Amino acid sequence: MRALVVYESIYGNTRAVAEAVAEGLAPLGEVQLRPVHEADDAGFDLLVAGGPTHMHGMTSSFSRRAAVKAGEDDGVSVEPNAGDEQGLRQWLAKRTGNGRLAAAFDTRIDRSPMLTGMAARSIARRLHRTGFTALADPESFFVEDSEGPLAEGELERARAWGASLAEKASA
Repeated sequence: MRALVVYESIYGNTRAVAEAVAEGLAPLGEVQLRPVHEADDAGFDLLVAGGPTHMHGMTSSFSRRAAVKAGEDDGVSVEPNAGDEQGLRQWLAKRTGNGRLAAAFDTRIDRSPMLTGMAARSIARRLHRTGFTALADPESFFVEDSEGPLAEGELERARAWGASLAEKASA
């Protein structure tokens, strides 16, 4: 089975989670990890997509630009291409699942989704609408503050989640 982990990241937290998820998926065989601006899902059996939660949901062009500016103003480094016009929302709009398996994750501040929102739910809905079959419920990984760092234990949890996806996909 071939798996692709595609992610959007502003400050590097979502990238780190995506890397850990890809490590957990390793038992499947071929696993590729790509930032959204470099990703093509052709030829993959499983797509795992993730991004940060901004303004209660997926990023938008406006929220990406605002996050990049905030990071620069605060002296926090931002990921290459973080302010691009195409984020995960735009990338998913161009996909067709044709029944392929998919899973969604996000990074967000550890509070109730009612307060912070949850991008993973929006990602999962978009995956479903474009013809993907959900392998698991959407998952959140938590950061201490808007710009990070990741909360303690989240990388281990992401690795374990990736391993659970590999088990489900192999069954």
